[in-house]
Amino acid sequence: MAKGMREIKRQIKSVQNTKQITKAMEMVAASKLRKAQEKAESARPYSEKLREVVTSIAAGTKGIKHPMLDKRPVKRIAYLVVTSDRGLAGGYNANILRHVSNEIRQHQNEGREYELFVIGRKGRDYFRRRSMSVTDTVTELTDFPTYADIKSLAQAAIQGYEEGRYDELYVCYNRFINALTQTPTSALLLPMDTGSMEKSSLAASYEYEPSAEEVLAELLPKYAQTLIYEALLEGKASEQGARMTAMGSATKNASQMINDLSLVYNRARQAAITQEITEIVAGANAQG
Repeated sequence: MAKGMREIKRQIKSVQNTKQITKAMEMVAASKLRKAQEKAESARPYSEKLREVVTSIAAGTKGIKHPMLDKRPVKRIAYLVVTSDRGLAGGYNANILRHVSNEIRQHQNEGREYELFVIGRKGRDYFRRRSMSVTDTVTELTDFPTYADIKSLAQAAIQGYEEGRYDELYVCYNRFINALTQTPTSALLLPMDTGSMEKSSLAASYEYEPSAEEVLAELLPKYAQTLIYEALLEGKASEQGARMTAMGSATKNASQMINDLSLVYNRARQAAITQEITEIVAGANAQG
């Protein structure tokens, strides 16, 4: 009985140590979440204004052409997938990777090929384990990445569309709703849909120098790169939210396990004490 009680005490101690770790990770993730949210929100005004200008040029200039606006018959699709480098974030990575895999499978059934660009070690390893070729990847990002960290990958993905290697480019990420909810999202990045904003809704009119075509040729790649970076920031906020929630749940589960084990330990100790008293009483009776 004493041996069993020692094992239960060791198990309680182990769970208590785990609880301390998960509680610390929850608090760190909560702190990082606030900063990640701020970065994601601060990027939106810039992308919205850039979108307004690009749409104004494309919608207000007749006969304007650019490779990023060309719609082609879809035979090959590229996916830029945002995942994390580390785990312990609940279903954050599993949800987006399952979402992308289902889309790839559906398009393959329709006779379309695919190409992959991946941000994050979890996504890279997931596709490699399944022998799915990854064209380009970026790993070991900080919790608060800059655009320079993914610039080469973003440019490569956009250039592939301009060269005609694929006919659509999607950016796939977990859209941040709140700390409890992150939605797997696939957003069509290329070809750009300039008809999504009516010309009459534009807040201002613009004059262009040297020409609308040349300004558009300069702005379109920057706009696409900005959308990729914005998706990365959304993904980072989602990652911290998912990690905070997962570690919070782990801490609660550890507390429940400690309570259950403590109850088992107290019952075992009570049984041991009762047995000792019974033995003492029995011995006394035998001598009397």
